[in-house]
Amino acid sequence: MGFQHGLSGLKAASAKLDVTGNNIANANTVGFKQSQAQFADVYANALGGGRNQIGIGTQLAAVAQEFNQGNVTPTNNPLDVAITGNGFFRMDNNGTISFTRNGQFHLDKDGFLVNASNYNVTGFGADAAGTIIPNVPVNLRLPTADMTPKPTTSFMTGVNLDARVDHTDPDPDKRTFSTSGEVFDSFGNSHILSLSFEKTAASAWDVFATVEGVTSAGGGAVTLSASTLNFDSSGIMDSSITPFTVNVNFDDTSIQPLQFSLDLTRSTQFGSKFGVNMMSQDGFASGRLAGYSISDNGEVRASYTNNVTRTVGQLALAGFSNPNGLKPMGSNQWAETAESGLPLVGAPETGVLGSLQSSAVEESNVDLTTELVSLIMTQRVYQANAKTIETQDAVMQTIMNI
Repeated sequence: MGFQHGLSGLKAASAKLDVTGNNIANANTVGFKQSQAQFADVYANALGGGRNQIGIGTQLAAVAQEFNQGNVTPTNNPLDVAITGNGFFRMDNNGTISFTRNGQFHLDKDGFLVNASNYNVTGFGADAAGTIIPNVPVNLRLPTADMTPKPTTSFMTGVNLDARVDHTDPDPDKRTFSTSGEVFDSFGNSHILSLSFEKTAASAWDVFATVEGVTSAGGGAVTLSASTLNFDSSGIMDSSITPFTVNVNFDDTSIQPLQFSLDLTRSTQFGSKFGVNMMSQDGFASGRLAGYSISDNGEVRASYTNNVTRTVGQLALAGFSNPNGLKPMGSNQWAETAESGLPLVGAPETGVLGSLQSSAVEESNVDLTTELVSLIMTQRVYQANAKTIETQDAVMQTIMNI
């Protein structure tokens, strides 16, 4: 049976060489996972076989892939994404779903996020307000158009009004403080909102508002639904005070009238100098797309030249209870099988799914040093099995010569 032993050994060594060679060939393939040839011994089925039965060689039991983490390397493409931890990107090729660890992505002509094979990257969409729509994976399409302007609907500021000011001072300039901020009309034009606070009683201040481009002479007007702030003995604003409504009619009648809430409820009256503690508003001008960024939890954010950043989607990851059960399809793609189990699709950093790093890719997890040593050892195993056949041939030749 020596021929059988040697022949099986040669086949096994040849398979090992193929696996090692494939690993070495893909040492620079992004997202590649190295394979390992697993072998099992072979015994003949025979009646009366016992402990002294001699095996008849070896066989290839499986080619298992090792899904351990590869090194993460930075790139210059903000749409390149590396997975740290468990999970696969979920790809859609005209309805055929596959999975990959290769995060080298770009936008196609229609704005869809795709890989080099033009497979669509799937994830969760976002509504106009930037809120993620979970649970239903879709092909991610990122906006490429300009952002339309948004008129201001809310203006919020908090100031400290100096409690030491004498409200009986005949000089109004000594009991008046001012600040200003930016608001936007329906065209996205910027206007300066000026606010003045004049102390009229021990704990009361009158509020005045003006907007750039609005004058009484031109027929424009700025009106407030209320105009007085009241504070208690601790310098805290009266709880009955609610945000004011500001109505603005512009001198330029082509601009739609502007109405927004003016929230001053965070203001105080303490015995310290006048100061502005916070200021914000929700309007903005139109803007051109400046770029994208992807957070650790997969949220894709678009940045615009008007300094507005909006969430436009979220990458999804898929996890498997048995990744080794996945079927390799080439092009860094795997397909689910009965052995892999169903994919558990979710957002990164949820459950057992890993996190993402943008402007980076996961390198192949092939260790070249280990593979080259394995190559040498496999070569020696091949030679040894060939020697087994040679020796068996010599034994049979001796028998034939008797």
